[in-house]
Amino acid sequence: MEELQSTEILDREILEDARKKALRILKSADEAIQAQALEWEKKTAESADELDKKYREQREAEAEKVMARLPIDKLRLKIEKIESLLQSSAEAWYKSLSRARIIELLTGELAKRIALCEEFSPDNGHKKPASKPSQTRALYCGIDRKEAESALKITGGPCVMEESAAVNNYPSIILEAGDVKITASIQNMIDFFLQEKRAELVEALVGRGFLEE
Repeated sequence: MEELQSTEILDREILEDARKKALRILKSADEAIQAQALEWEKKTAESADELDKKYREQREAEAEKVMARLPIDKLRLKIEKIESLLQSSAEAWYKSLSRARIIELLTGELAKRIALCEEFSPDNGHKKPASKPSQTRALYCGIDRKEAESALKITGGPCVMEESAAVNNYPSIILEAGDVKITASIQNMIDFFLQEKRAELVEALVGRGFLEE
């Protein structure tokens, strides 16, 4: 009888010891899980802070770039606006011209250039002109053949006339004699005028206040 009781007591002690060990193991495992969870939370928070910091830095850097670029963009837009106004004014001026005035302008341009070019200049009695090629070629665009013939009378000689494709919206006449070429072009006249009188034209179009902003 005593032996049975002793066995039961031993069994209870073994079970109790096993239960305590199991509790300790579970407690240790729970503590380890909690510690790992805290570590992950810490790392996650640190990563989030780092990402937030990088995002703020990038946002600030982009904001600085935008602010630094604003004056340049504003200046570029102002220049584009001024150029657009100048070109529109040039087109309006050209459209206001009569055909006779257009031919007159081209003829005047040809005359100035021919006077500076011996290959096309007539003998004025003071110097011997350079030997002229046997054939002068005249390319015209933006005007008809009769208008071109009228302008080309100042050359004082025959020309082989050809109509060429337009390179811009304005008429032009090109004379070719051997290796020499001279051009009379409304576009060149406009470009020269816009360059020489740019300040006055811009001020007249947009006002001094717009330029000083």
